[in-house]
Amino acid sequence: MFTHVMIGSNDLERARRFYDATFLSLDGSPGEMDVRGRLIYTHDGGRLMITTPIDGNPATVANGATIGIVAKSQGHVVAWHTAGVAHGGTSIESPPTERPDGSFVAYLRDPDGNKLTVRTLPTK
Repeated sequence: MFTHVMIGSNDLERARRFYDATFLSLDGSPGEMDVRGRLIYTHDGGRLMITTPIDGNPATVANGATIGIVAKSQGHVVAWHTAGVAHGGTSIESPPTERPDGSFVAYLRDPDGNKLTVRTLPTK
């Protein structure tokens, strides 16, 4: 349904350190900076783009928003969570855990406060 998700950052180099580490933990690739100065991460056909706001105002967090990323295994979820915390992210909600539907999930806030989740697909 979506071609990409774009979020704002007030410090692209800090964001790069966080997102490079978390995407590498999912067997992804480091981000690439495009000609417009946006970080772009690709994963399983989707794109996550990170930019400083074009209107010149500070980036702010979307209240109630969560960006979800699919992981191949529980080990990838744990590795993503560990890499994120080690690179400026904040663990939120609960430690990586299995849900009643059989999915395995973890949540973080990135260094700018954006809420992210990584999960395996449900098994039930």
